[in-house]
Amino acid sequence: MAQTQILSKNQQMVFQIIEKAKGPLKAYSILYDVQKKGIKAPLQVYRALDKLLELGKIHKIESRNAFVACRHSEGETQVMVAFTICDSCGEVAEISDDSFDRRLQKLANTMGFTLTKSTVELSGLCSTCE
Repeated sequence: MAQTQILSKNQQMVFQIIEKAKGPLKAYSILYDVQKKGIKAPLQVYRALDKLLELGKIHKIESRNAFVACRHSEGETQVMVAFTICDSCGEVAEISDDSFDRRLQKLANTMGFTLTKSTVELSGLCSTCE
């Protein structure tokens, strides 16, 4: 079970912006939004992002160098996270599948590798853009 973590003021501000966003946000977009609330330095945003990633509250979309809120209903972090990313509209959806997680773990283990984290990004077209 995930532990409840108290977020700092900066972490809470950054998290709220990411959570309310319609799509992935880059760090400087987040900085622009929080400057009105007192966060002035990029380093403050990056520290908040690092902590939110560590806590499993957000995910980084590596191919976009952007961040989205974690959508796991139970609020627990998993080793495997997958995303569908629409090439046309940019919509990102999080996929949570325990059987896929176990399969990736098994594949890694057969290679003598201990999997600690995996992010899979699937690019294509969403049903709206098809």
